[in-house]
Amino acid sequence: MKIEKIQVLRGPNIWSIRRKKLIQMRLDLEEMEHLPTNKIDGFRERIEQLLPSLFTHRCSEGVEGGFFHRIEMGTWMGHVIEHIALEIQTLAGMDTGFGRTRETKTPGVYNVVFSYLEENSGVYAAEQSVEIAKCLIEDRPYDIHECIQQLKVIRERERLGPSTGSIVEEAVARNIPWIRLGRNSLVQLGYGVNQQRFQATITGKTSSIAVDIACNKELTKKMLEEAAIPVPSGDLITEAEELERVIRKIGYPIVLKPLDGNHGKGSSINVNDMEAAIVGLQHAQNYSRKVIVEKYITGYDFRVLVINHKMVAAARRVPAHIVGDGEMTIQQLIDKENTDPRRGYGHENVLTEILVDKDTNELLEKLSYTLETVPQKGEIVYLKSTANLSTGGTSIDVTDMVHPENVTMCERISKIIGLDVCGIDIMAENLSQPLKESGGAILEVNAAPGFRMHLAPSEGLPRNVAAPVVDMLYPQGKPFRIPIIAVTGTNGKTTTTRLIAHIVKNNGYRVGFTTSDGIYIQNTMLTKGDTTGPISAEFILKDPTVEFAILETARGGILRSGLGFSSCDIGVLTNIKEDHLGLSDIHNLKDLTRVKRVVLDSVKKDGWSVLNADDDYSMRLMPDLHSKVAIFSLDENNPHIKKFAKEGKITCVCEDGFITIKKGDWKIRIVKAQNVPITMEGKAKFMISNVLAASLAAYLQGFEIEDIANSLRTFIPSPALTPGRLNIFKFKKFKVLIDFAHNPAGYEAIEDYLKNVESPKKIGIISGVGDRRDEDIQECGKIAGRMFDHIIIRNEKHLRGRTEEEINGLLIDGIHQSGRDISYEIIPKEIDALKHAMSLAEENTFITALSDVISNAIDLVQEYQNKEILEDGLS
Repeated sequence: MKIEKIQVLRGPNIWSIRRKKLIQMRLDLEEMEHLPTNKIDGFRERIEQLLPSLFTHRCSEGVEGGFFHRIEMGTWMGHVIEHIALEIQTLAGMDTGFGRTRETKTPGVYNVVFSYLEENSGVYAAEQSVEIAKCLIEDRPYDIHECIQQLKVIRERERLGPSTGSIVEEAVARNIPWIRLGRNSLVQLGYGVNQQRFQATITGKTSSIAVDIACNKELTKKMLEEAAIPVPSGDLITEAEELERVIRKIGYPIVLKPLDGNHGKGSSINVNDMEAAIVGLQHAQNYSRKVIVEKYITGYDFRVLVINHKMVAAARRVPAHIVGDGEMTIQQLIDKENTDPRRGYGHENVLTEILVDKDTNELLEKLSYTLETVPQKGEIVYLKSTANLSTGGTSIDVTDMVHPENVTMCERISKIIGLDVCGIDIMAENLSQPLKESGGAILEVNAAPGFRMHLAPSEGLPRNVAAPVVDMLYPQGKPFRIPIIAVTGTNGKTTTTRLIAHIVKNNGYRVGFTTSDGIYIQNTMLTKGDTTGPISAEFILKDPTVEFAILETARGGILRSGLGFSSCDIGVLTNIKEDHLGLSDIHNLKDLTRVKRVVLDSVKKDGWSVLNADDDYSMRLMPDLHSKVAIFSLDENNPHIKKFAKEGKITCVCEDGFITIKKGDWKIRIVKAQNVPITMEGKAKFMISNVLAASLAAYLQGFEIEDIANSLRTFIPSPALTPGRLNIFKFKKFKVLIDFAHNPAGYEAIEDYLKNVESPKKIGIISGVGDRRDEDIQECGKIAGRMFDHIIIRNEKHLRGRTEEEINGLLIDGIHQSGRDISYEIIPKEIDALKHAMSLAEENTFITALSDVISNAIDLVQEYQNKEILEDGLS
């Protein structure tokens, strides 16, 4: 067996709209294609011994043990690998369970698809599941524990922290889209101008001044003290000589902590002698030159969480500890505590494993204990000086026990410091009494407080503290999305996208749109190239200035990574024609339809799918779509249009020369087609089709008819506005048309237009695209033979797996099949081909250059045009 390719899908895809995070592994079973599991001696026993938890996989049997039964009866290795990949992720704390294994058109080659939680863990699971299968087949040992541990390490390195993750989960529950910015915990909620950002529990609304105050413990303490908030007595020192002065003033026991510390790092508590105090000072100065020395307040460690200046949770924190039984050593008791199923590696469980470190050893040393000491029965031995959950501490929810006076005090503190998300550390015997009565004090105020102790306390009620954060970022009524119109299809996508963007811009929106030639915001190209995939879509949705997104969405990006957006308001399908067939397991129009429908399946239920009624494969999708549907056609008498009219539904047609919206039998004329410049005075039918699609989408979005009409009349085709889309350049003796057409449907559209062009000589410059099927290249040659009087064959820069001779031979075969005896020649370079064509031009010659890459051709023709203008000016 060998892995041919592993793809990471990150959005709605051909396998699932709802399950956006999938691994697609193309796996060649090689000789294993002829060896199902029941023909491999001992395979069932070995896999059950290595992964006994696979018993829970029901498979198609629908009962526990169903998967093992399938193995016993005989199943193929791709199916087995799918289940292994899912199970090893689950064992590593990433419980996920969606999988599909389907054979491709290539015998023995399968697409193994399974869900993942963390991307790199999913890729690792794909690789290791194949390795595990090989070891099971060959009866070789495999260290499953090492595999699981490695998955955990990758998971902890990649995953969002528990606080960040909880906010994301709350957002997802509210259908708020999110994007991870970079590999850390910086997250964007919402799209475009309606986005909000946060990192851990620092939000875009968090004051940087407030964070600075909270990080300066001395300043925090001073501000609270001046506001009559109880704080421990103490002072700020830098030298050992100052330490003795402060201790004389406040007395023992004391606490030492670095001024700029966090998470308890560098702190020493309950210090009772000068020797220990000096050690504590040195320890604190590893983190900060300035050290706070305070009176040690007895009592319990509490954390109060205030969000948007309202208290939402409180917890009592207990440092990691063990309780002696009079028999086991401290190390044995730690090991026993770590077997608690609530404890896990990193943040995978409610509690974290207790690790022995310097802090642990120092605490034991103070007690004259070692890890081999046997504590007395019932004796509590603390293993950490702070109560952080990340070091093995536990938490007890006490939210409902906080005295109203303490609630008011904490909310006041959040405003004094200025933090929108504020963690307040309190030392007191309890919080059910006012601090002034219990003798408690505020120890610290924290920016970016952790949520884990509140989300999943060891005891007491869990609190959904992420909800008030999302409430703060998106108060009721505040939008979090921007309108998205996604355009897909075989031909016409870019023109339709640009036309919709033009209409939207003219209605006062700041528009971001993607096309096959670049990413644009308003009229500015920000990135050049084919930008019709998910990364480009995300580029637009991440931009904080964009108010409306129009996204050209091509098949390549969908197959490679899925969609770059979770849902759209309108999905436009221009048509489904023969192109890119034979690539990425897409062999026929039925396969291609499956890809294109991903866009329509992503349309919101109350949104609109816009379909081409003149295209059979597009209309086949209609019965299965869950959104509302509107259709367009060049023919008012199209049977689908008539059916929609009877049902009172919305359509857009070309009737009596007008672009017209129909609602049932009512007609709303927008503009005469010949007055829309992009239609070339109504002669370019394929452009009229694009205008219908764009007009219908704009109408469904809610734009006024007159605004749509004005936009259509002002959309002037040009190399700047519509590069490579029916660009016509006029010279004194001849004209040159440059178009992006590169497949049979595109060629047929040009053929239809050229029928309306009066010219004594039509010269065509054509090329074949190497990664298309033989019949597609031949068909392009055949159509070229029908519409041109002389043909110049040139070569594309990228041959995509073929030779020039092979591609040109297929084009020539097609030309011969056209039934016309026309002349042709081969000029390999595009520039030379154009120059030669223009040299052949006679009076009223019409030159057509068809190309998959059009920028070079446009530059050359414009250069010649400028040269002619200059010469006329000088003469």
